[in-house]
Amino acid sequence: MSRRQKWLAAQPACRPSLAAQPACRPSWREAGTPYPPETPSEGVSMSEQQIDWDLALIQKYNYSGPRYTSYPTALEFSEDFEDAAFLQAVARYPERPLSLYVHIPFCHKLCYFCGCNKIVTRQQHKADQYLDALEQEIRHRAPLFADRHVSQLHWGGGTPTYLNKAQISRLMTLLRENFHFNTDAEISIEVDPREIELDVLDHLRAEGFNRLSMGVQDFNKEVQRLVNREQDEEFIFALLNHARDIGFTSTNIDLIYGLPKQTPESFAVAQREGVL
Repeated sequence: MSRRQKWLAAQPACRPSLAAQPACRPSWREAGTPYPPETPSEGVSMSEQQIDWDLALIQKYNYSGPRYTSYPTALEFSEDFEDAAFLQAVARYPERPLSLYVHIPFCHKLCYFCGCNKIVTRQQHKADQYLDALEQEIRHRAPLFADRHVSQLHWGGGTPTYLNKAQISRLMTLLRENFHFNTDAEISIEVDPREIELDVLDHLRAEGFNRLSMGVQDFNKEVQRLVNREQDEEFIFALLNHARDIGFTSTNIDLIYGLPKQTPESFAVAQREGVL
């Protein structure tokens, strides 16, 4: 491991996923400032080394800002484009495999830290209406990718497991009918442990999902209460163990750094619990 990698590994990390949460706040250490100096050579003391900190650069990035792992940022997106521009973008890399992202915006409860595009509702029929619109878009756009193969599929949200089993099957069937999937494609889904039962994992596995990302955020009960996301720790690990038992080849939990009442010490405890 390089010195840079070792240094990065020692820093508090924001959520390593497709869309890091807004609770992850950029700091000068995350903003491109120089890494700590190389380990001094034998016989050279730290006091003899000159550390040149760029104060202007530190001050420039020392504020809350957009998600560093969401790029382009939301402000860069616009509906003001013509079909010609879309077709040009589609044709740009004809040989590359496809990575598909499907957004399921629905949640039963609001997590106070969340900055994602979501709809908080318990009206299940709204998911059917959303799938109707999604089907129209997929059938309209998928022919443009007829010669390309899907190597990755990810369902995010919102809460993808807001969908019931029939809705999950409907969407997966729609995707398989309209896209060509590699036999070894990674098919991933985000899971809220408060909104799923063990048998739903069996259904997801039967539909071809092989990677599971579970949103835990923190194991501390006070932190969970303050962000409106209280959950059963034992059930979290029961879900993870069951997922491995039935053939999910990759499982992970998401933790968020920067939530109310967290401290470096308490977050270190959450990290240790997460790897047990």
